[in-house]
Amino acid sequence: MMKSGNATEAELEFGQLTAAYPKLVAPKINLGLLQRKAGKLDDASATLRSAVDADPANVVGWNELGVTLRMRGKFTEAVDAYEHAIAADPNFAPAHRNLAIVLDLYLGDAERALTELERYKELTGEEKPVNGWIAELRQRTGKPAAPRPAAPKPAEGAAPPAESSGEAPPAQPAEAQPPGAGATPPPKAGEL
Repeated sequence: MMKSGNATEAELEFGQLTAAYPKLVAPKINLGLLQRKAGKLDDASATLRSAVDADPANVVGWNELGVTLRMRGKFTEAVDAYEHAIAADPNFAPAHRNLAIVLDLYLGDAERALTELERYKELTGEEKPVNGWIAELRQRTGKPAAPRPAAPKPAEGAAPPAESSGEAPPAQPAEAQPPGAGATPPPKAGEL
């Protein structure tokens, strides 16, 4: 029902499942997502809070609670939810990105946002628009760009590098524009 777009029926079914089986977390998370999509942010927050109360190690529940709290303008509570998700699974990349979004765009903490965004990039390898955002955060925080990896040393006895052909090295691609500089801003919610 949820996948077919019948949100009303799906919400009723998930509501019945959560009442019949209060320890099951997945129906609560799905119900919370439906409530959020319908604009019932207070209900969604309560439902998602119930899910993480039932399973404090559920990273998806914490992440979705954080998204919902951010949408309600409860930014410090959203940070707390994302931090709970990261504590439960430090490799859960969406929580790092969503935490960076709240820290930077809503709380003005560029230093912490940079740390979280770099961790997100480390986990996912995502280049765009992450590189541009990282560059912009580094500029704002006065942190130098991360050093490029050194070229590997030739093995002992290996032939010396070939002479240059005199051609200029290929141009480096331009960095993506940071949010607020004409590029698309980072996504807003469950956001990946």
